[in-house]
Amino acid sequence: MGHMNVRRCALRALAAAAAASAIAGCAPLVVGGAMVGGAIVASDRRSVGIQLEDEAIERRINRALAERFERGTININVTSYNRKVLLTGEVLTAEAKAEAERIAANTENVRAVLNELGVGRLSTVGSRAKDTAISGKVRAAFLESKRVPAGAVKVTTERAIVYLLGRVTPAEGDAAAQVAARVSDVLGVVKAFDYITEKELEELLGTPAAPESQRK
Repeated sequence: MGHMNVRRCALRALAAAAAASAIAGCAPLVVGGAMVGGAIVASDRRSVGIQLEDEAIERRINRALAERFERGTININVTSYNRKVLLTGEVLTAEAKAEAERIAANTENVRAVLNELGVGRLSTVGSRAKDTAISGKVRAAFLESKRVPAGAVKVTTERAIVYLLGRVTPAEGDAAAQVAARVSDVLGVVKAFDYITEKELEELLGTPAAPESQRK
């Protein structure tokens, strides 16, 4: 089955899921090809199956962490993109940081782990709320920018450091980092992308990639 047929099937599945939810009395909000409140995002460059698997990976790791550590001794945020797991937050000891990475790495279908956990005092509720607000501002900046592909970059913020994941070309990744770095309250940007070539991007989208001059 060709790429465009796969994408059409994904969109049909998205529509079917929306219809099923509506019948149940809880219709999702669909914005720009994304189903808010559901797992499937049509503008995402991951396949539907990988999007669902990433959510499953996050659930598995969170469950394993909850079973291993006592409540209140860790603040770990688990983000999986294309089966690459990003660990952010704080733990009290270096041993806990290493153990969290081991748990993530040994989880089914995880292909790589980026351990960005801080060791020391756990962040406050206020600090976490600020991080959430920063992520929202970065996403809004991406939508306003014509240089960053909508839906292709996932944003996570911890202690005002913005982490970017996605399947992008080097030029797209650089543009996303530059846009994020200009957002207020951002202290730093970490690129954790899976890079693809311009040719791979053309095959992924089913259309010729935009000339370099149009992405600047």
